[in-house]
Amino acid sequence: MNIKTFYLTGTLLLLSIGTYAQKKKETINDSNTPLHLLQPEYKVPYKALSTTEVKTDIDRILRYLEKTTHTRVVSEKTGKVITDYSNLPADAQLERGAFRLASYEWGVTYSAMMAAAEATGDAAYMKYVTDRFKFLAEVAPHFRNLLEKNGTTDPQMKQILTPHALDDAGAVCAAMIKAQLQDKSLNLYPLIDNYLDFILNKEYRLADGTFARIRPQLNTLWLDDMFMGVPPVAWYSRMADKEQSKYLAEAVRQIFQFAERMWVPEKKLFRHGWVEGMGDHPAFFWGRANGWALLTMTEVLDVMPTNHPQREKLMNLFREHVRGLAALQSGEGFWHQLLDRNDSYLETSATAIYVYCISHAINQGWLDAMAYGPVAQLGWHAVSTQINAEGQVEGTCVGTGMAFDPAFYYYRPVNVYAAHGYGPVIWAGAEMINLLNKQHPKMNDSAIQYYRTEQKTQAPIFSVSIMKREAFKMFLKPGFEKEYEKRHAAIWPELKKMLSDGGVYDYSIYWDRDTNILFACQKARGEESSQDMGANPIVQKWWDYMADIMEVNPDNSPVTIPLPEVFHME
Repeated sequence: MNIKTFYLTGTLLLLSIGTYAQKKKETINDSNTPLHLLQPEYKVPYKALSTTEVKTDIDRILRYLEKTTHTRVVSEKTGKVITDYSNLPADAQLERGAFRLASYEWGVTYSAMMAAAEATGDAAYMKYVTDRFKFLAEVAPHFRNLLEKNGTTDPQMKQILTPHALDDAGAVCAAMIKAQLQDKSLNLYPLIDNYLDFILNKEYRLADGTFARIRPQLNTLWLDDMFMGVPPVAWYSRMADKEQSKYLAEAVRQIFQFAERMWVPEKKLFRHGWVEGMGDHPAFFWGRANGWALLTMTEVLDVMPTNHPQREKLMNLFREHVRGLAALQSGEGFWHQLLDRNDSYLETSATAIYVYCISHAINQGWLDAMAYGPVAQLGWHAVSTQINAEGQVEGTCVGTGMAFDPAFYYYRPVNVYAAHGYGPVIWAGAEMINLLNKQHPKMNDSAIQYYRTEQKTQAPIFSVSIMKREAFKMFLKPGFEKEYEKRHAAIWPELKKMLSDGGVYDYSIYWDRDTNILFACQKARGEESSQDMGANPIVQKWWDYMADIMEVNPDNSPVTIPLPEVFHME
């Protein structure tokens, strides 16, 4: 290459670089860029979510807890493992891990693990529960003998054998009832009965029977105790055979007597503490305590029959509470330590409890997915950022008493060994998996939206169809035409409301007397019809109700054949 050629080449190269630099520095503006599609700088993830992502997160917690919560008895003095439980030495104790096996926080964790096993199909979650419950059931009689002989024993076992507060009994008892109902081979009845005896017969109460404490003031109600005492009583109704109504009535009574004193309607929140005889009640809306209240209502609604006379009242309170909470979610997806005080810190355990309860309510048909699905998903994204690489849960407030000043709550420490965060986070993850399997979230115009049917477009901004017509046929068993008409004339209000809320309208069913074929036609706003609502528990209960008079599939859904439209005239 000669000098002239080299010079020309260099000049062209410099010109090219200059031109590129000019293009690279081109200012983004309204004329050359769709600004609404620019990516915001979110502090927590804001995106589509997959069940695989969620399970990966909660699996990390499971692995961590498997390693740090042991099922062994050891000598306190020597640390030696004891395997002969029939001859325990006086210094025998449960091997100390990172967390206590029978604390109320671990009762929540056991319930969460069972929910995760069901949601994921992963038996490791249920194994975690049954391994520890079998262990506690096996060693308990031997520690009781030790207690009766010496007058004392390992404090962790003493908490199980002789509970002295609802914290000692309720959450673990509820989890044991659920486990016993699922696995008949377990022998948890002695422990369950011992816990229930304390809750029902020995716990301190106000004159009207409301669970109470004598600290920090005489006759104090702690909102926490709604959860510590009510769910085990409600769940025991499933085991009580002829006395089901008795235990469910007690559970419902407790909730409404707490609410009478602690619900603040203008805030749609519960105050944390209430003292009998106190003139004024400063209301501090502590996040986790409101979580315990919401979780209590969720648990009781799960157990309560749909025709229970108090169900509508309880459902209304639950929905009002969700409305109050949803309005206070932060832009990062968390809720604050004091819910209505944005300068208090963002807290993990309360956020996780709300995510579980809201997503569970959507899955059960109690809440509208379009309104609350994004709330739950944003909350989960926030919670997932607090699961560290080891599987520990960060940002959880430690155990907290009750106070009437803000500083007490503002400065409560957070710690990865605060056991309160682990169960709620697993429970939230499990229910988010259910939610993602049942609903159809999709990013649309940079926002997460929940749809009742899958939106298959990949466009960043899209519209949904306005109206859908659908016709199908079903098959009535001979001789049941009058019964079919009778049952539909008294259609359940909750089913009618669910169909209407889902956009279904102008719905008719005709009967062909010659063939016993039922011909149905309906219109729906959006892309979902009644035929797309089979995951809803209300629909499934209607299927069960109608199964004896119709041709049905193995899951009791009616045998249905869609009919193509060949002509239409407005």
